[in-house]
Amino acid sequence: MTVLLIEPGMAPRKAEIDGSLKGMQQVVGGYIQAIFPFDDPVALICNEEGKLLGLPLNRALRDEEGNIYDIVAGTFFLCGAPPDSETFTSLEEVYLEKYNKRLQRPEAFLSLSGKIICFPMDD
Repeated sequence: MTVLLIEPGMAPRKAEIDGSLKGMQQVVGGYIQAIFPFDDPVALICNEEGKLLGLPLNRALRDEEGNIYDIVAGTFFLCGAPPDSETFTSLEEVYLEKYNKRLQRPEAFLSLSGKIICFPMDD
């Protein structure tokens, strides 16, 4: 299955992974969690226990106004999530390009006075 792989501190990259449950678990390093933070038929697959395990913070998820509402911890990937299917699929090229551009710059996080500050990192 073709996915967009996003590792902490790294730029996204196109990757081929085993689309089985075991294969997806190997990529994220544990139990998988699928979330759907985008309007497109795209799933974000991450480690369900990433924050509990203390995995490095990776990318912020933002609402329509650009406010952070969550942060994904650990390695994750984006794949296709057709609305008429119960299985994940390869990510279409148009979405590979769109989300590669959107998630291109790694992010760093800082807790300051009870607020989390996010800033892009240089390559």
